[in-house]
Amino acid sequence: MKSGIFEGKTDIHCHVLPGVDDGSPDIEHSLDLLDYMEEDIGFKKIWFTPHVMADLQNTAEKLKKVFDNFMPQYKGGLEINLASEYMMDQGFETRLKTDPLRLGKTHLLVETSYMNPPSGLMQILEEVWNSDFHPLIAHPERYMYMEMQDYESLKASGYEFQLNFMSLSGYYGARPKMMAELLLEKGMYDFVGSDLHHINRYEDYLYDLKLATKQLDALEQLLIHNDEV
Repeated sequence: MKSGIFEGKTDIHCHVLPGVDDGSPDIEHSLDLLDYMEEDIGFKKIWFTPHVMADLQNTAEKLKKVFDNFMPQYKGGLEINLASEYMMDQGFETRLKTDPLRLGKTHLLVETSYMNPPSGLMQILEEVWNSDFHPLIAHPERYMYMEMQDYESLKASGYEFQLNFMSLSGYYGARPKMMAELLLEKGMYDFVGSDLHHINRYEDYLYDLKLATKQLDALEQLLIHNDEV
């Protein structure tokens, strides 16, 4: 992808904080990823969004400590902030009450299992609203259980969607690519993120990614929203 569309922009979703989830395993890898994000992709501001879920022992307190220990190691030019990506699984409602790490002032980045929704998804999202967070649903194109009426119902309820831009490349498979293209065409996305975990494979897919003019125009609007977080 050679459009330079990400030059000087903000990435609101990545897994670069070292050693806390399935993203970067260590400080050296994180520094390489940050260099790639700044020099090759062109970002100027990013949000670390490590996973918080039942299968991990991540808490806001722990992630803040790891972040504070890591940042002195970084000497590059990116502006880096800390949020989290919250799995709406067992224990989520408890974590919601423990001052979770927001994305900006109002948003909470949330996700579900790729194959099955949590029981009472709409009720859970409503509880997020009632806890004074604006739920932002990460990569909805990847949820295999969702059909168009599900997306339309979520949007009608006021919930926002974040596109993984690599879904447009086929990085996650044919169906996420198809759904990403359709949701983007329908103007149903509000934000866009890299969801970067590792450089391997990602770099090649991004380099080969070719988008239509309408898709690039739509991405530019989403990147404007990113900058406002």
